[in-house]
Amino acid sequence: MTTFVPGTFTPEPGRGKPGRMLVTQARTEALLAFRNGEQVLLTLLIPLALLIGLTLVTVIPLPAPRVDAVTPRVFALAIMSSAFTGQAIALGFDRRYGVLKRLAATALPRWMLIGGRLLAAVVIVVVQLVILGVVAVFLGWAPKFSGMAAAVLLILAGTLAFGALGLLLGGALRAEIVLALANIIWFVLVLAGGAGLAESNVPHGVSDLMVMLPSGALAEGLYSALGHGTTPLWECLVVLVVWAAAAAGLATRTTKLS
Repeated sequence: MTTFVPGTFTPEPGRGKPGRMLVTQARTEALLAFRNGEQVLLTLLIPLALLIGLTLVTVIPLPAPRVDAVTPRVFALAIMSSAFTGQAIALGFDRRYGVLKRLAATALPRWMLIGGRLLAAVVIVVVQLVILGVVAVFLGWAPKFSGMAAAVLLILAGTLAFGALGLLLGGALRAEIVLALANIIWFVLVLAGGAGLAESNVPHGVSDLMVMLPSGALAEGLYSALGHGTTPLWECLVVLVVWAAAAAGLATRTTKLS
Protein backbone atom coordinates (compact mmCIF):
# COMPACT_ATOMS: atom_id res chain seq x y z
CA MET A 1 0.00 0.00 0.00
CA THR A 2 1.44 3.36 -1.03
CA THR A 3 1.73 5.98 1.69
CA PHE A 4 2.34 9.70 1.35
CA VAL A 5 3.99 12.16 3.67
CA PRO A 6 1.43 14.34 5.47
CA GLY A 7 1.00 17.62 3.62
CA THR A 8 1.73 16.13 0.17
CA PHE A 9 -1.78 16.97 -1.01
CA THR A 10 -2.94 20.40 0.03
CA PRO A 11 -6.56 21.41 -0.62
CA GLU A 12 -6.89 24.55 -2.68
CA PRO A 13 -10.51 25.67 -2.42
CA GLY A 14 -11.87 28.31 -4.78
CA ARG A 15 -13.30 28.80 -8.22
CA GLY A 16 -11.40 27.38 -11.17
CA LYS A 17 -9.99 29.45 -14.00
CA PRO A 18 -12.81 30.94 -16.12
CA GLY A 19 -11.27 29.84 -19.42
CA ARG A 20 -10.88 26.24 -18.29
CA MET A 21 -14.41 26.19 -16.86
CA LEU A 22 -15.82 27.55 -20.12
CA VAL A 23 -14.01 24.99 -22.27
CA THR A 24 -15.09 22.14 -19.98
CA GLN A 25 -18.69 23.25 -20.08
CA ALA A 26 -18.61 23.59 -23.87
CA ARG A 27 -17.03 20.12 -24.29
CA THR A 28 -19.70 18.57 -22.08
CA GLU A 29 -22.52 20.25 -24.01
CA ALA A 30 -21.06 19.17 -27.36
CA LEU A 31 -20.64 15.53 -26.28
CA LEU A 32 -24.21 15.40 -24.98
CA ALA A 33 -25.48 16.80 -28.28
CA PHE A 34 -23.60 14.23 -30.36
CA ARG A 35 -24.98 11.41 -28.22
CA ASN A 36 -28.56 12.56 -28.83
CA GLY A 37 -30.06 10.70 -31.79
CA GLU A 38 -32.69 13.36 -32.49
CA GLN A 39 -29.99 16.04 -32.46
CA VAL A 40 -27.89 14.11 -34.97
CA LEU A 41 -30.94 13.71 -37.21
CA LEU A 42 -31.66 17.42 -37.06
CA THR A 43 -28.12 18.67 -37.48
CA LEU A 44 -26.72 16.21 -40.00
CA LEU A 45 -29.05 13.72 -41.66
CA ILE A 46 -31.72 16.22 -42.77
CA PRO A 47 -29.19 18.70 -44.24
CA LEU A 48 -27.45 15.80 -46.00
CA ALA A 49 -30.76 14.66 -47.51
CA LEU A 50 -31.50 18.21 -48.69
CA LEU A 51 -28.02 18.61 -50.15
CA ILE A 52 -28.23 15.40 -52.17
CA GLY A 53 -31.91 15.76 -53.08
CA LEU A 54 -31.80 19.40 -54.27
CA THR A 55 -28.61 18.71 -56.22
CA LEU A 56 -29.86 15.62 -58.06
CA VAL A 57 -33.58 16.43 -58.38
CA THR A 58 -34.64 19.52 -60.32
CA VAL A 59 -37.58 20.47 -58.13
CA ILE A 60 -36.52 24.11 -57.72
CA PRO A 61 -35.01 25.93 -60.71
CA LEU A 62 -31.39 26.78 -59.93
CA PRO A 63 -28.43 27.93 -62.02
CA ALA A 64 -26.05 25.23 -63.18
CA PRO A 65 -24.16 23.61 -61.69
CA ARG A 66 -26.90 23.09 -59.11
CA VAL A 67 -24.55 21.93 -56.37
CA ASP A 68 -22.79 25.32 -56.35
CA ALA A 69 -26.10 27.06 -55.64
CA VAL A 70 -27.42 24.43 -53.21
CA THR A 71 -24.39 23.93 -50.97
CA PRO A 72 -24.07 27.44 -49.41
CA ARG A 73 -27.81 27.54 -48.65
CA VAL A 74 -27.76 24.06 -47.14
CA PHE A 75 -24.87 25.27 -44.98
CA ALA A 76 -27.10 28.11 -43.76
CA LEU A 77 -30.00 25.73 -43.08
CA ALA A 78 -27.68 23.37 -41.19
CA ILE A 79 -26.40 26.19 -38.99
CA MET A 80 -29.96 27.26 -38.23
CA SER A 81 -30.98 23.69 -37.38
CA SER A 82 -28.16 23.01 -34.95
CA ALA A 83 -27.48 26.43 -33.45
CA PHE A 84 -31.09 27.64 -33.16
CA THR A 85 -33.55 24.74 -33.07
CA GLY A 86 -31.24 22.25 -31.39
CA GLN A 87 -30.03 24.67 -28.72
CA ALA A 88 -33.53 25.98 -27.95
CA ILE A 89 -35.05 22.53 -27.48
CA ALA A 90 -32.09 21.20 -25.49
CA LEU A 91 -32.11 24.16 -23.12
CA GLY A 92 -35.88 24.00 -22.67
CA PHE A 93 -35.78 20.37 -21.58
CA ASP A 94 -32.66 20.87 -19.46
CA ARG A 95 -34.65 23.44 -17.50
CA ARG A 96 -37.60 21.08 -17.22
CA TYR A 97 -35.50 18.23 -15.84
CA GLY A 98 -33.66 20.49 -13.37
CA VAL A 99 -30.26 20.36 -15.06
CA LEU A 100 -29.76 24.14 -14.88
CA LYS A 101 -30.68 24.18 -11.18
CA ARG A 102 -27.96 21.67 -10.45
CA LEU A 103 -25.43 23.57 -12.57
CA ALA A 104 -26.40 26.80 -10.80
CA ALA A 105 -25.42 25.17 -7.51
CA THR A 106 -21.85 24.93 -8.80
CA ALA A 107 -19.44 27.79 -9.37
CA LEU A 108 -20.64 28.31 -12.94
CA PRO A 109 -22.11 31.81 -13.42
CA ARG A 110 -25.09 32.27 -15.73
CA TRP A 111 -23.04 33.93 -18.47
CA MET A 112 -20.76 30.89 -18.54
CA LEU A 113 -23.72 28.54 -18.99
CA ILE A 114 -24.77 30.63 -22.00
CA GLY A 115 -21.21 30.93 -23.31
CA GLY A 116 -20.55 27.21 -22.96
CA ARG A 117 -23.61 26.35 -25.01
CA LEU A 118 -22.69 28.89 -27.70
CA LEU A 119 -19.15 27.51 -27.91
CA ALA A 120 -20.55 23.98 -28.14
CA ALA A 121 -22.79 25.15 -30.98
CA VAL A 122 -19.72 26.37 -32.86
CA VAL A 123 -18.05 22.96 -32.44
CA ILE A 124 -21.15 21.13 -33.67
CA VAL A 125 -21.46 23.45 -36.68
CA VAL A 126 -17.81 22.92 -37.66
CA VAL A 127 -18.25 19.13 -37.60
CA GLN A 128 -21.46 19.16 -39.62
CA LEU A 129 -20.12 21.63 -42.22
CA VAL A 130 -16.99 19.54 -42.75
CA ILE A 131 -19.12 16.46 -43.43
CA LEU A 132 -21.53 18.38 -45.67
CA GLY A 133 -18.62 19.97 -47.51
CA VAL A 134 -16.98 16.60 -48.23
CA VAL A 135 -20.25 15.21 -49.59
CA ALA A 136 -20.77 18.35 -51.70
CA VAL A 137 -17.29 17.98 -53.22
CA PHE A 138 -18.12 14.41 -54.23
CA LEU A 139 -21.29 15.80 -55.87
CA GLY A 140 -19.16 18.18 -57.92
CA TRP A 141 -19.03 21.29 -55.75
CA ALA A 142 -16.15 23.61 -56.52
CA PRO A 143 -16.01 26.30 -53.80
CA LYS A 144 -14.41 29.64 -54.57
CA PHE A 145 -11.46 29.76 -52.20
CA SER A 146 -11.09 33.52 -52.65
CA GLY A 147 -14.20 33.95 -50.50
CA MET A 148 -13.30 31.33 -47.89
CA ALA A 149 -12.10 33.81 -45.25
CA ALA A 150 -15.30 35.81 -45.53
CA ALA A 151 -17.33 32.58 -45.34
CA VAL A 152 -15.60 31.62 -42.08
CA LEU A 153 -16.52 34.98 -40.54
CA LEU A 154 -20.11 34.60 -41.68
CA ILE A 155 -20.35 31.04 -40.33
CA LEU A 156 -18.99 32.12 -36.94
CA ALA A 157 -21.29 35.15 -36.73
CA GLY A 158 -24.27 33.12 -37.95
CA THR A 159 -23.65 30.35 -35.43
CA LEU A 160 -23.43 32.84 -32.57
CA ALA A 161 -26.53 34.70 -33.76
CA PHE A 162 -28.73 31.62 -34.11
CA GLY A 163 -27.27 30.05 -30.98
CA ALA A 164 -28.10 33.14 -28.96
CA LEU A 165 -31.62 33.23 -30.42
CA GLY A 166 -32.07 29.56 -29.52
CA LEU A 167 -30.92 30.17 -25.96
CA LEU A 168 -33.18 33.20 -25.70
CA LEU A 169 -36.18 31.08 -26.68
CA GLY A 170 -35.27 27.96 -24.73
CA GLY A 171 -34.35 29.85 -21.59
CA ALA A 172 -37.61 31.77 -21.20
CA LEU A 173 -40.47 29.40 -22.11
CA ARG A 174 -41.71 25.97 -21.07
CA ALA A 175 -40.15 22.98 -22.82
CA GLU A 176 -43.38 21.96 -24.61
CA ILE A 177 -43.87 25.49 -25.95
CA VAL A 178 -40.22 25.70 -27.01
CA LEU A 179 -40.52 22.39 -28.89
CA ALA A 180 -43.37 23.76 -30.99
CA LEU A 181 -42.17 27.35 -31.39
CA ALA A 182 -38.58 26.46 -32.28
CA ASN A 183 -39.67 24.46 -35.33
CA ILE A 184 -42.25 27.06 -36.37
CA ILE A 185 -39.77 29.93 -36.09
CA TRP A 186 -37.15 27.91 -37.98
CA PHE A 187 -39.62 27.35 -40.82
CA VAL A 188 -40.63 31.02 -40.88
CA LEU A 189 -37.00 32.16 -40.95
CA VAL A 190 -36.25 29.78 -43.80
CA LEU A 191 -39.12 31.16 -45.89
CA ALA A 192 -38.95 34.82 -44.86
CA GLY A 193 -35.17 34.88 -45.08
CA GLY A 194 -35.05 33.16 -48.46
CA ALA A 195 -32.53 30.61 -47.20
CA GLY A 196 -34.13 27.94 -49.34
CA LEU A 197 -34.55 30.02 -52.50
CA ALA A 198 -32.28 31.18 -55.25
CA GLU A 199 -31.93 34.95 -55.54
CA SER A 200 -33.47 34.86 -59.04
CA ASN A 201 -36.66 33.37 -57.58
CA VAL A 202 -37.16 36.24 -55.13
CA PRO A 203 -39.21 39.28 -56.25
CA HIS A 204 -37.22 42.44 -56.85
CA GLY A 205 -36.94 44.57 -53.72
CA VAL A 206 -37.89 41.75 -51.35
CA SER A 207 -34.30 40.49 -51.20
CA ASP A 208 -33.22 43.71 -49.47
CA LEU A 209 -35.71 43.04 -46.67
CA MET A 210 -34.68 39.38 -46.44
CA VAL A 211 -31.07 40.31 -45.72
CA MET A 212 -32.22 42.10 -42.56
CA LEU A 213 -33.17 38.71 -41.10
CA PRO A 214 -30.35 36.49 -39.80
CA SER A 215 -31.38 33.64 -42.10
CA GLY A 216 -31.33 35.84 -45.19
CA ALA A 217 -28.05 37.50 -44.24
CA LEU A 218 -26.34 34.17 -43.66
CA ALA A 219 -27.69 32.48 -46.80
CA GLU A 220 -26.93 35.35 -49.17
CA GLY A 221 -23.56 36.01 -47.58
CA LEU A 222 -22.44 32.38 -47.90
CA TYR A 223 -23.77 32.15 -51.46
CA SER A 224 -21.81 35.27 -52.40
CA ALA A 225 -18.61 34.09 -50.71
CA LEU A 226 -18.61 30.40 -51.68
CA GLY A 227 -20.60 30.61 -54.92
CA HIS A 228 -19.01 33.66 -56.53
CA GLY A 229 -15.78 34.05 -54.58
CA THR A 230 -16.59 37.66 -53.77
CA THR A 231 -16.55 39.28 -50.37
CA PRO A 232 -20.17 39.39 -49.22
CA LEU A 233 -21.90 42.64 -48.45
CA TRP A 234 -20.79 43.98 -45.10
CA GLU A 235 -24.47 44.38 -44.27
CA CYS A 236 -24.72 40.59 -43.98
CA LEU A 237 -22.00 40.40 -41.35
CA VAL A 238 -23.26 43.46 -39.50
CA VAL A 239 -26.82 42.06 -39.40
CA LEU A 240 -25.59 38.78 -37.91
CA VAL A 241 -23.40 40.50 -35.31
CA VAL A 242 -26.26 42.77 -34.22
CA TRP A 243 -28.66 39.82 -33.88
CA ALA A 244 -26.03 37.85 -31.94
CA ALA A 245 -25.25 40.69 -29.52
CA ALA A 246 -28.89 41.58 -28.90
CA ALA A 247 -30.06 37.97 -28.41
CA ALA A 248 -27.10 37.03 -26.18
CA GLY A 249 -27.63 40.10 -24.01
CA LEU A 250 -31.31 39.32 -23.55
CA ALA A 251 -30.63 35.61 -22.96
CA THR A 252 -28.29 36.32 -20.04
CA ARG A 253 -31.05 38.37 -18.42
CA THR A 254 -34.11 36.24 -19.17
CA THR A 255 -32.83 32.65 -18.91
CA LYS A 256 -34.66 30.84 -16.11
CA LEU A 257 -33.30 27.91 -14.17
CA SER A 258 -36.61 26.02 -14.21
